[in-house]
Amino acid sequence: MKKFLVLTFFLAATIATVAAQDYLTKNGQISFHSNTPIEDIDAVNNEVVSTLNTTTGQFNFAVAILGFKFDAVDMQKHFNGETYMDSKKYPKASFSGKITDLSKVDFKKDGTYTVNVSGKLTIKDVTKPVTATGTIVVKGGKVTAKSEFKIKRAEYNVKGEAIHEKKIGQVITIKVDCTYDKR
Repeated sequence: MKKFLVLTFFLAATIATVAAQDYLTKNGQISFHSNTPIEDIDAVNNEVVSTLNTTTGQFNFAVAILGFKFDAVDMQKHFNGETYMDSKKYPKASFSGKITDLSKVDFKKDGTYTVNVSGKLTIKDVTKPVTATGTIVVKGGKVTAKSEFKIKRAEYNVKGEAIHEKKIGQVITIKVDCTYDKR
């Protein structure tokens, strides 16, 4: 009887592992935009590591702060400095969450699916809940995930220098665009 239970458990675990579809990207894109009457600030990072489990809906993202690129070298230097992102002390930002309405998506069928994502975003030393609407595109065995959401930078202890305060928006728009391959 013990052997039967162990064998049954082993087979169930194997089937669950095979059925789970894990996707990975190491070159996803996260960009952000700050808008004020004085100045627009844009940055992009094309080195985002992200995983997606199509069985559970689990999403994970990790992004190196130093990987954000700006048009102006001075902006990049200020962004990574102690008064803004302090990338030496806080080298990455991350998100861990789930697609909350996963049943809307058929990962075996090409199509575009609108989904809701909920999870926790960590920037610097602050972790906060985030919910966003996103789009999952399934095409030819590839999966693409896109989303846009807003955060208040002060809530993540991104304050900046007083002299530049009026140039940086209080609300930052973040865009995510990742194309995944099966692992």
